[in-house]
Amino acid sequence: MHEITSTAEKPLAGYLVGLRPSGMAEREAREHLDELEQLAFTFGVPVVGSEVVPWREPHATYLVGSGKAKEIKMAATAADADVIIFDDDLSPSQQRNWEKLTGLAVIDRREVILGIFGDRAQTREARLQVGLARAEYSLPRLTRAWTHLERQRGGGSFRGGAGEAQIEVDRRIVRLQITRLKAELKHVRQVRATQRKARLEIPLPTAALVGYTNAGKSSLLNALTGAEVLEADKLFATLDPTTRRLTLSNKQVVLLSDTVGFIRKLPHTLVAAFKATLEEAQLSTMLVHVVDASHPAVMHHRRATEDVLAELGSKDKTTVLVLNKIDLVAPEERDEVIQRLGEGCDHVVAVSAVTGDGLEELAAAIGELAGLSLQRVRLRIPPDRGDIVSLVHREGRVEDTSYDEETTVLEAVIPRRLSKKLEQFMSASKAKEIMENSTER
Repeated sequence: MHEITSTAEKPLAGYLVGLRPSGMAEREAREHLDELEQLAFTFGVPVVGSEVVPWREPHATYLVGSGKAKEIKMAATAADADVIIFDDDLSPSQQRNWEKLTGLAVIDRREVILGIFGDRAQTREARLQVGLARAEYSLPRLTRAWTHLERQRGGGSFRGGAGEAQIEVDRRIVRLQITRLKAELKHVRQVRATQRKARLEIPLPTAALVGYTNAGKSSLLNALTGAEVLEADKLFATLDPTTRRLTLSNKQVVLLSDTVGFIRKLPHTLVAAFKATLEEAQLSTMLVHVVDASHPAVMHHRRATEDVLAELGSKDKTTVLVLNKIDLVAPEERDEVIQRLGEGCDHVVAVSAVTGDGLEELAAAIGELAGLSLQRVRLRIPPDRGDIVSLVHREGRVEDTSYDEETTVLEAVIPRRLSKKLEQFMSASKAKEIMENSTER
């Protein structure tokens, strides 16, 4: 069995292989490989070489033809690589065939992303989700000789035995681990559902920050709300959902949630695994779709995000498109870039989370869209319901206060969910009078 050791002095060196199907432009294939290089860097594997392989159809043994496989082996060996990384999924048998052919570790894009997620997960739920995804990925691959690579990146400590009996023992261990992780996740999600139910009882509009990884969502959240969310020039710098209160100029409050960044070829198992953070996009009142306006592949990134949103059933939500990093676009090109990138979108704002340009306009746009759920009301509140007076002041916008005999009369603009809650509170005394049964825009 081959063994390699990654040390601080000599990290594992990677050789990247991308496939270019018929009909795909060379530039697009190279963009995919550039992104894989970023993923490898984030994973802690520097790249010493790469190539794009023209590809017509999958081959059962190596995914590519045997002749091309031998060429890749020679190129990776010449580059002194320790691991070959494919940009497309390899089956367990293909990985075993590659490792037998090359004598090197051979992994695919999915395994790299799993490793990154394992490094980045902070909360108990995220760690459980990563553990489950990795266990399910590893189960059919237990006969591989390179499970030590997974161990050193923080994965499960699966033992690769030489005998069939040991393999069966390992499989049983992993299956038990999968069962245990699913049970723990079920419990954690029940707790989270209870917490979310309590949060939804607070009738505030909610907005979810979504977008391609590294588009600047965390930076934007920090700039808008003063949060202290980790910012890093790496893919998947943050994985766990973070929610902060955004107070608008009219004193209205919106709950703004950061979510995990999307990416092209995001494995479906990971979409399912990170349901916790993605649920913020599903349950939010509106979406704030952040794109990196300076990135040459920005339209591909936007489509990749929209594809995942469609998979989540959230693509048709009210959305404001945020063209972030506009400061990195040449001043003379900004108008054309804004017009091109914003085509087909009803609400577009160009901002820079670094310089602060456009943040006021973005907050105003969020307020306007969140305002679609507001209602103007007149409330006659009994003297023993000071809690309702406080609630309206806290969650709505009180425009006038007066007193009629012993009751407090408030004229206010409040979220519709709060309006329904107040109706339940005050229906017995019939103290609620709707002044204007229309939505404020």
